[in-house]
Amino acid sequence: MSTYAARLAALRAQLAADRLDGFVVPLTDEHMSEYVGDYAKRLEWLTGFKGSAGAAVVLPQEAAIFVDGRYTLQVRQQVSADDWQYQGVPQTSISEWLKAHAPAGARIGYDAWLHTRDWVKAASEALAAKGAELVAVTRNPLDLVWSDRPGMSEAKLAVQDESLAGRNAADKRAEIADWLTAENLDATVMTALDSIAWTFNLRGTDVSHTPVGLAFAIVHADATADLFVAPDKVPADVAQALGNGVRLHPREAFAPALEALKGKRVAADPERAVSAVFAGLEAGGAQIVSVRDPAVLAKAIKNRAEQAGQRAAQARDGAALSRYLHWLSVEAPKGGLTEISASDQLRAFREETGKLRDLSFDTISGAGPNGAIMHYKASEETNRPIEPGSVYLCDSGGQYEDGTTDVTRTIWVGTPDGLSLPSAEIKDRNTRVLKGHIAIATAVFPYGTRGGQLDAFARASLWQAGCDYAHGTGHGVGAFLAVHEGPQRIAKPGGGQMGTDEPLRAGMFLSNEPGYYKPGAFGVRIENLVLVERREIDGAEGDYLGFETLTFAPIDKTLIEPSLLTAQEIAWLNAYHARVLEIVGPQLDGEAKAWLAEACAPL
Repeated sequence: MSTYAARLAALRAQLAADRLDGFVVPLTDEHMSEYVGDYAKRLEWLTGFKGSAGAAVVLPQEAAIFVDGRYTLQVRQQVSADDWQYQGVPQTSISEWLKAHAPAGARIGYDAWLHTRDWVKAASEALAAKGAELVAVTRNPLDLVWSDRPGMSEAKLAVQDESLAGRNAADKRAEIADWLTAENLDATVMTALDSIAWTFNLRGTDVSHTPVGLAFAIVHADATADLFVAPDKVPADVAQALGNGVRLHPREAFAPALEALKGKRVAADPERAVSAVFAGLEAGGAQIVSVRDPAVLAKAIKNRAEQAGQRAAQARDGAALSRYLHWLSVEAPKGGLTEISASDQLRAFREETGKLRDLSFDTISGAGPNGAIMHYKASEETNRPIEPGSVYLCDSGGQYEDGTTDVTRTIWVGTPDGLSLPSAEIKDRNTRVLKGHIAIATAVFPYGTRGGQLDAFARASLWQAGCDYAHGTGHGVGAFLAVHEGPQRIAKPGGGQMGTDEPLRAGMFLSNEPGYYKPGAFGVRIENLVLVERREIDGAEGDYLGFETLTFAPIDKTLIEPSLLTAQEIAWLNAYHARVLEIVGPQLDGEAKAWLAEACAPL
């Protein structure tokens, strides 16, 4: 029996002991985080799946794992079909699957600290139709069988300096307090880790790739706040910076504090606060107002200091990436590189800046067919050589104290003789992705436009060739915070895509990353970060917005078919490369600088 089969069997035995007929295992934590601390990686421990979005359901005789289109290939590589049924989202859902597979009278367990209230309602209704019920467990049965489960991080919190944050934490609390007063609310519960980090100007290292600390918060209408965090995580300088307006409590005091809000009108975010938060407020007799966390939009609209920090981080990161691309152009054609050795070298170039705090996510270093796995992560089992005469996709980013980066480049790996060239198909697909990228970069749109309205700009050229891609075109990005940040998003409307109906506003950071993936062959993605900015148009009948491109690193011209580009698209590419040379060039020297000049020469 494999390790993962044994773990599944152990969980089933525990469920039987707990008189449960099934259990739902989400990927997230008590904060509804995308990336979670090691202690919360229950789905990975149980199944082997290492993606950033997914869930599983275990019944006595069958089990299913649910992933979206980004992970269709990856889940089949990492999770055994002998034990698990693969289910695609949004084509189906956990609720629908349970309705079809749970037996009548079944008791299906869930951890109320790991699911939203809306999910609980939908799953309960689906099971009720079968005469089954959803049962909140008092102890997570998976935790009971995970014998070597890591503990929560004990790392210290740190203060994000006001020169980088652009505002002090007291001002942010005062703004939230003004909102509470205007809405006739007494307090708001804050559970999203990046919202707490932003509101209190704190950063941490409790979660890989996201500089946050494990905490809960309640902000009150008098601008004071209660912060629930392990006491040993708060050094003296952090406590001093928080000031008298913030009362510190142990993390485990959060649940009782919810029940102590009796008679208060309390705001809670139904998308970000788990079911247990609502249950605690209800148990204490609070009047709950379901509304979005007030930090979400404020955090997404970056102030001048945050914008300046991001530009500095992007310039630094672009130089590190350009050094890597030069190195790759020399070493890859010789053979001998692998996905892991290459991504290790990229990290080394970022570390040489002396400013890197962490990667912003696990680098996607995909050689050949692995590049077609959208959120691929190389492992010792999957590590492919980067072969001369092939396509290599690298999606990577860094966390710096002044900004968060995320950039993808698709590279043609040549041969030592320089004679190997990409096929017409590869160049066609890459160029159509580039056309979509340029369409977003140059888009001009009126105030009130949603990301869902722009998404087709990126796909139009691919659609003309009968192609598409199964991920969004752009996600929000934090300022030395989460690399995937809401509420804004550029993606196809509907289909459960959160954020596609959010109006884009000046000051928001987003990615611009159309792609194309041919399973078993190659993948293409071209990604820069952009800033939403105001556009002044002579004679404009209203207010308009556009994008400032923030990321600067060369785009591989070998993979471009010029005949597919319009004169305007060629002009954009040449102007972009001129700007890369202007920003990155002074940071390079020697052979790397000479390579950059050639890589940025006009098409």
